[in-house]
Amino acid sequence: MLFVALALLAAACGTTNTVPITGRKTHLLVDDAQVLSLSSQQYQDYMKGAQLSKNAANTAMVKRVGQRLATAVETYLKNNGYASETQNYQWEFNLVADKQVNAFCMPGGKIVVYEGMLPVTQDETSLAIVLGHEIAHAVAKHSAEQLSKQMRQQYAAQIGGSVLSQASGLGSTTAALANMVGQMGFKFANLKYSRDNETEADHLGLIFAAMAGYDPRMAIPFWERMSQQGSSGKSELFSDHPSDAKRVAALQKRMPEALKYYNPSASKTR
Repeated sequence: MLFVALALLAAACGTTNTVPITGRKTHLLVDDAQVLSLSSQQYQDYMKGAQLSKNAANTAMVKRVGQRLATAVETYLKNNGYASETQNYQWEFNLVADKQVNAFCMPGGKIVVYEGMLPVTQDETSLAIVLGHEIAHAVAKHSAEQLSKQMRQQYAAQIGGSVLSQASGLGSTTAALANMVGQMGFKFANLKYSRDNETEADHLGLIFAAMAGYDPRMAIPFWERMSQQGSSGKSELFSDHPSDAKRVAALQKRMPEALKYYNPSASKTR
């Protein structure tokens, strides 16, 4: 009965989120303000220790492609019933001097690309595929989903009367949530998403790239290049994703849908 009470409490404290385009519904135990506050602090801490790229041309490219995607995504959200969501984004795109083949997106739109990713992307379109994938994690609120999952697991692990009294206050203050985040070692910069989250980010990212005027068909050769990197070169973000072959097959399946959003002229208007 206590476990049931915990489950009911967790459900009562949360909200239902509907992911744009896919329509998937998720139950979140944390609100946007809490997640954005925590991720903002972690982002600032990360950037204090990061070294920005000294390559002006590549830095400008990352910012240019990122902003083009962000503009297209926000336009879509505003035109499709998600206008209130755009207030959560303060887009920022940085290229850091790190040879890892990696990139990540904090909730709220703080995106970091590692220099080691650029030899694999090779061009702006493939970079847009990567950035679209990262933006998708933010738009779909995958970080909040994973944090909610970990909170539920902690509720279940700490069965007892004290848990009920403590859990009832978790949704009221960011400080209480921050304490739990600290105990779990939750870090937005190196968060590993579930396979379902990664697949959804691939799906949304493909469409976001198309919306911004980038040819989504270029995702296939990009991921084929990624598959040739070997396990040591792959991004940790993608470690929980299905195999490269399954990923490419899933992208090919989604391609007809993505092409419906593809407007090459969009690249000339942004």
